[in-house]
Amino acid sequence: MTDLASDPLAWRGVKAPSLAEFEVLAGEVFGALPKTFRELCAGLVIQIEDFPSDEVLEEMQAESEFDLLGLFQGLGLPFRSESVSGQMPNMIWLYRRPILDYWAEHDETLGAVVKHVLIHEIGHHFGLSDAAMAAIEAGAEA
Repeated sequence: MTDLASDPLAWRGVKAPSLAEFEVLAGEVFGALPKTFRELCAGLVIQIEDFPSDEVLEEMQAESEFDLLGLFQGLGLPFRSESVSGQMPNMIWLYRRPILDYWAEHDETLGAVVKHVLIHEIGHHFGLSDAAMAAIEAGAEA
């Protein structure tokens, strides 16, 4: 196998993962999370798309289709009621093209970027706000 780090021309044959390959990567990343964490995600649907829809971009007030790496849609677990019938499942969207763009501009592996976005969106599934997750990340780095 050619070493991409030592041979810049070796990148000529490397392509970005397709939607199907990206879905496999996301599944592997999710499968590597701790079992108790995954069990709390029972019923959570993870979708892969190239970009957010125009409606999502407008709702999130995004300036560009590359602004969102992922999105949680639903009602966080602490706020769900078992007595309410017909609730849609919680969903997480991972947006392939913005994630690939972010990956290309940063010094992280693609798997690490996908893991970060996935965990962030799962945090919303658990009912955490962006501010709460930022505080948790800041505390972990300290």
